[in-house]
Amino acid sequence: MADQPLWTIDEVIGATGGGLEGDVVRPLNGVAIDSRAIDPGDIFVAIKGERTDGHEYAANALKAGAGVAIVSRPDDAMRQAGPVLVVDDALAALEALGRAARARSKAHVIAVTGSVGKTTTKDALNTALSSCGETHASVSSFNNQWGVPLTLARFSRTAQFGVFEVGMNHAGEIETLIDMVRPHTAIITAIAESHLGHFESLTDIARAKAEIFTGVVAGGVAIINHDTEFFDLLRDAAGEQGIADIRSFGEKAGSDIALKRVNLHDTCSCVTADVRGQEVTYKLGAPGRHVVVNSLAVLGACEASGADIAKCALALARIKPPSGRGVRHSLKVDGFEVTVIDESYNANPASMRAALEMLGASQPTGRGRRIAVLGDMLELGEHSDRLHGELAGPVQAADVDQVFTCGPAMNVLWNKLPAAARGAHAPSSQDLIAPLLEAIQANDIIMVKGSLGSRMAPIVEAITKQYGGTPED
Repeated sequence: MADQPLWTIDEVIGATGGGLEGDVVRPLNGVAIDSRAIDPGDIFVAIKGERTDGHEYAANALKAGAGVAIVSRPDDAMRQAGPVLVVDDALAALEALGRAARARSKAHVIAVTGSVGKTTTKDALNTALSSCGETHASVSSFNNQWGVPLTLARFSRTAQFGVFEVGMNHAGEIETLIDMVRPHTAIITAIAESHLGHFESLTDIARAKAEIFTGVVAGGVAIINHDTEFFDLLRDAAGEQGIADIRSFGEKAGSDIALKRVNLHDTCSCVTADVRGQEVTYKLGAPGRHVVVNSLAVLGACEASGADIAKCALALARIKPPSGRGVRHSLKVDGFEVTVIDESYNANPASMRAALEMLGASQPTGRGRRIAVLGDMLELGEHSDRLHGELAGPVQAADVDQVFTCGPAMNVLWNKLPAAARGAHAPSSQDLIAPLLEAIQANDIIMVKGSLGSRMAPIVEAITKQYGGTPED
């Protein structure tokens, strides 16, 4: 039925085993864990995080219109505000709700992991598959122990396609999450030094990413980056899980989904690919060779799902970089123009190299310069100094005119740069704002990137405030 709610209270009770106190009077059409983002009829799940406990906000969520609150510690304020479903553990209840949603779904389910490119690939899959039918996908980077079950719990019973992002910081995490998702198609985008501080080697990271294959349903498909040095390891890991249908993608000769031709531009790319014998030419609405390569995995997964490849490829012209992952802003004020490439969301050595390559492909006009503003890459452990220092090569290859760095780790790169390329170095991103703003000239192209903990977003905000306030995308 078209008007059937996302959940009935009987389904919620059946999935979680909770005890209901009060009467549920609203249709249950959503699931939330943030009391500040409640839509009428949402199921509010009071999970306990590292810094906050949802139980402190359950009463507010009910007052804001939540249809029911799932809690393990009910109190009078909650009961007075609305119905509560009492469970032993709220996060376990969310996981149970997610498993129930997956069990009832008839959608083709795709899961994406990898050291880099997970979110952009997931978003591109969402855009492509939505051209062929109702598609449910993770929002933002909901890829962890609460993000995955929350996304599953929101899974529409009428969706034809489901796209889930699965991340990890440590070995064993993906195996737990993928057991809930149970995909028909699993993608590994790339293996890189992300979170290397938690692992002994890149090989261990590859093994941890290969955990995605443990959850693939019988008869499922594995789609693996052919260009990675760990392709054989990943292919063998898929085979050990009984996956017979293993498909490769990339620039390497013999790939099942192969890049044939590409023209890279500042804001887009034009691509011709061979998708298992079918030649497809399409435009990508986001720039970067790394986006091009991951688009091959997107089309491979679309084909595996039974979607119309022509429609999916056409839809890729509409993709945009997610916030903080390559969004390009053209800022104008009083005839003064600068371009900002916002890569401030996160960083690891592979994504930093990709961002520098994208900056290098950008062509300043007039006397404009390429400027890289770089903050520390975190969670690299004992490899940090080496990996920061090795960025000197990609900086030079991208013909970057000026480099501004902040943070103790980036000081290693700063000391390796030629004097002519040194803009300024500061201990923190906040301290870098003033010298950067003073140095910017007309027609400069400025790329800002660093790990989330390096707080590079305020630098982007400062530039946009200085040059026009609101970016013109």
